[in-house]
Amino acid sequence: MMVKHSTETAHSPRRSDFATNSMAARRVLVVENSAKDMEALTRGLQRNGHTVDNASTSSEALDAYRNSDMVLLDLELPDLDGLELCRIIRADCDIPIIAVTARGSELDRVLGFQAGVDDYVVKPYGFRELLARMEAVMRRARPQSTPFRGISHGLLTIDPNSRQVELGGQRIDLTRKEFDLLLLLASRPDTVVPRQQIMHEVWGDSWSQRTVDTHVSSLRSKLGCSAWITTVRGVGFRIGHA
Repeated sequence: MMVKHSTETAHSPRRSDFATNSMAARRVLVVENSAKDMEALTRGLQRNGHTVDNASTSSEALDAYRNSDMVLLDLELPDLDGLELCRIIRADCDIPIIAVTARGSELDRVLGFQAGVDDYVVKPYGFRELLARMEAVMRRARPQSTPFRGISHGLLTIDPNSRQVELGGQRIDLTRKEFDLLLLLASRPDTVVPRQQIMHEVWGDSWSQRTVDTHVSSLRSKLGCSAWITTVRGVGFRIGHA
């Protein structure tokens, strides 16, 4: 199934766009049945510095959401109702989901929140309002804690405040959960972190063994060497050296 990935902006970023969006650049999955709405939303997000993946069906969305930091979800999809898609994603992880839909009744909103959306935006909407709602949802998803200095581990540098990772001076693009997992391991450099603890601290109540293994595999790939994360069979994982 083809998931359309877009990284180039249709126009140069405008000063006003950045002024209205203080949220850090994210990887956003836009799940939208309308090609016109998808194009407009994608262009606006790109102008504000975000990387955008597009999916026009639930099947495409299910192939792509694990690599995203946030999902903007239309509820009118051709192959599976958006509420059911939301329930499937929510059963697997706690990625922030905002419904962006023409369904605007009170019942629709209630059903959306019951299905697991973090916020609900009704079409037509103001784009600046959507950006503000995205920022608010991300703040709730990542509560602010007491700032502390970055972690250096060999060639690996992790800044928990900016949520940036560099390897040998080169920035590594990680999803929200990949970053949380790497930070947890790197903050305990001489310790094997039990799988159960990883599940609890990174995923809370929404996790599965496959979810952890998938994210470990993805991290190893992005860091360019499997030695960065060592598996201790029957126990868990620890940060390694490449």
